[in-house]
Amino acid sequence: MKPLTPENPHVIVMVGIPGAGKTSFAQHFADTFQAPVVSKSELARSFNLDASLADGISAYFLSELLKTRRTIVIDGGTDRITHRMELYKLLTKQGYNVLTVWVQTDSNESKRRALRRYPQGSGLTSEQFDTLLQQFQPPVQQEKPVVISGKHTYATQLKVVLKQLANTRPPQTGTTPPAPRPHGRQISIR
Repeated sequence: MKPLTPENPHVIVMVGIPGAGKTSFAQHFADTFQAPVVSKSELARSFNLDASLADGISAYFLSELLKTRRTIVIDGGTDRITHRMELYKLLTKQGYNVLTVWVQTDSNESKRRALRRYPQGSGLTSEQFDTLLQQFQPPVQQEKPVVISGKHTYATQLKVVLKQLANTRPPQTGTTPPAPRPHGRQISIR
């Protein structure tokens, strides 16, 4: 499919407990729409980084990706309400629409998934999972989360998310399509 580049780009913020299916949805969505994914956990795991270094690098990547005005997926680092609120403030200041996608899966199934070794699971220990489960703060009504089941197929999940993305588009006025926006600098060589 073509990249998802609406007039007002979106940042899709994945929220849920470990093993719920956030990364799976984020990766499928990114592949479908050629959208970049910013994932602190993938950075940490892929490059054997500690959490603070992964935070800094992912913040840098996000700041650079925001310049593209394309839809971006954020996977991870969203377990606390205060972190999400700071993130939402930054994103809206940059002119992005934020869509919070809350992937829900019962904690027993999530734990089973999270304890599997990477890449099928998170590779967490039982104690690590329990700690992260206790730290997780579910989205509040103010965040207007779209809830998807971590047990449903990607196609079913995608329908729910795309329906919400379609509802955030500005209404069409008239029948004349908008003029295309210029890409980059327009240089004439004579």
